[in-house]
Amino acid sequence: MFDSKNAQRTPISDLGEFGLINHLVKNAKTKLSNTALAGGDDAALIDQGYHYTAISTDLLVEGVHFDLSYVPLKHLGYKSVAV
Repeated sequence: MFDSKNAQRTPISDLGEFGLINHLVKNAKTKLSNTALAGGDDAALIDQGYHYTAISTDLLVEGVHFDLSYVPLKHLGYKSVAV
């Protein structure tokens, strides 16, 4: 990753969200044997032995994903759950 100080660098804006995620996790190894699926955008699938548990997380940033000056709180709450 840091082999050459003169390496051609790709701007993050050229990668996009999912390109950046793929770049960050492409060499990542799962440390726990019960992690059935991970390394995605914001979720993992955990093998509990008798069932799987899906875990998801996401971030909503004011000014990026919503604007409180015109988004009612009940709509923001719905969006937060839907995301």
